[in-house]
Amino acid sequence: MAAARDQAARIVRAEPDMAENDPARNNSAAGADPSRAHLADDVVARRPAETPDKPAADPPLPETPVVAPAAAAKPAAAKPGKRKFVLPGILTLLALAGASYGVHYFLVGRFFVGTDDAYVRANSTTLGARVSGHIAAILPGDNAVVHGGDVIFRIDDGDYRIAVDAARTRIATQQATIDRIGRQVTALESGVEQAKAQLASAEAGLKRAGLDFDRQQDLSNKGFASRATFEVSEAGRDQGAAAVKSAQAAYDTAVNNVEVTRAQQAEARAQLAELQTTLAKAERDLDFTSVRAPVEGTFSNRMVNTGDYIVVGQRLGNVVPLDDVFIDANYKETQLKRIRPGQPVTIKVDAYGLRKFEGIVDSISPAAGSVFTLLPPDNATGNFTKIVQRLPVRIRVPKDVARQNLLRAGMSVYTTVDTRDGAKDADSDTDLDSPTAIHPQ
Repeated sequence: MAAARDQAARIVRAEPDMAENDPARNNSAAGADPSRAHLADDVVARRPAETPDKPAADPPLPETPVVAPAAAAKPAAAKPGKRKFVLPGILTLLALAGASYGVHYFLVGRFFVGTDDAYVRANSTTLGARVSGHIAAILPGDNAVVHGGDVIFRIDDGDYRIAVDAARTRIATQQATIDRIGRQVTALESGVEQAKAQLASAEAGLKRAGLDFDRQQDLSNKGFASRATFEVSEAGRDQGAAAVKSAQAAYDTAVNNVEVTRAQQAEARAQLAELQTTLAKAERDLDFTSVRAPVEGTFSNRMVNTGDYIVVGQRLGNVVPLDDVFIDANYKETQLKRIRPGQPVTIKVDAYGLRKFEGIVDSISPAAGSVFTLLPPDNATGNFTKIVQRLPVRIRVPKDVARQNLLRAGMSVYTTVDTRDGAKDADSDTDLDSPTAIHPQ
């Protein structure tokens, strides 16, 4: 009885496997032998009643898997056929791709030189203090667009206004002094005229006294005049000569006084000019209390706040002209053979993904970046390891692109120079002894 149950159980367990492999066969088997299905149901119903304490009398026979030879042979026969077509197809695609890349590189790709060591630059202007004082106001906000001449910072100007008023007062006083000296000159010139008239009068008196002396001398020699009269005439002559000398000295003094006064007036005018310079300096310092933007750009990097005390030369902020940005691409020295100014450049900005625009090679730096460092390397000392140097290539950005203010200083870009035009001499043998053969002047 136990052997019959085991046999029935093996039949039941084999049925699902066969059903998975061949559904049609399973259906035909179930329809041809209904008694076997009924026997299997009976066995399944009885199996839960069996316990481990009562093992079956007869050991179960080993199960023999049922294999469908026809079904198993079909996939095995199909694999070699697919592999026979897939592998040649892959090889053909790889060959076509390699050939296409080679043709593209030979005709186009080898003329394009690119680098990712490129950055957006701008001639940033640093705002500095020309006078010292406290910050009274900061007019624009951070990262605001400003125009040339706009006031950025206002410094407390009370002391500077006082200095301007004091300079103007001193100028007015000095101008009054000059006017007073001018009137003195006029008065002294009148004194000169008076001294000149007195000199003429003394000369006339001397002439009269001289004629009287001559007449009295003739009379005295002939015995017609007394000795006393002659002596009086002689004294008059001598007094006239002395009066002329006195008048001449007075005239010279008057003239000299005029010259001295005029010199004082000239000195006062020089002092006035000095005071005017002082006034101009005071007005200039007053104007420097308003720190203005020298160029049009974006105000940024503010380093002070309202109320801070600043000194002369202190940095206050920066103005970045985004309308005039450019790109410095650091190409390897081995990539510069065909690069020339004027060649077109394709620029890709990392910040904007796939967006690209065109630029122009403006110039090539005269030296590698290491030459302009604070401590340039000296390869003549110590061990030497050759390192490929990089030279900055200045790339001009179109004005319409720069005016969009999308390019910010410091952004990373990828530049590709099209060297097909303007570098035909690069493929020829270069003669360093005759550079004009390469770059005609």
